[in-house]
Amino acid sequence: MGNHTYSHLQLTKSNREVFKEELIKTNDILEEITGEEVQYVRPPYGSWDKSFEKELNMFPVLWNVDPLDWCSGNVSRIVEKIVSKTGENDIILMHDYYDTSVTAALQAIDELQEKGYTFVTVEEILFD
Repeated sequence: MGNHTYSHLQLTKSNREVFKEELIKTNDILEEITGEEVQYVRPPYGSWDKSFEKELNMFPVLWNVDPLDWCSGNVSRIVEKIVSKTGENDIILMHDYYDTSVTAALQAIDELQEKGYTFVTVEEILFD
């Protein structure tokens, strides 16, 4: 299970403790709801402090394919960016908040599977 902070806060040098408190607060909420420990964090904007891994026993999930789906309503363009930029062991950043992103994700999955790609869990890609 993953955390994305409570308020989508971007980590900076000046707000390290506030960022850490948001992670802890969100972990507590998620654990209360699910009964499971939160192990992963997708840090907003990709800003991360490696020392949090040991302090909070959390692993960052970063990405290397960003189709910028949050700023485009053009499904075809989003799909093209994903399919053209994705390679083996890549992690694709997308935002399910937008209907166009969800549609694009489903189409990109179909196209990538046709090219022979398979999809795995975060655990598989980070630790295998």
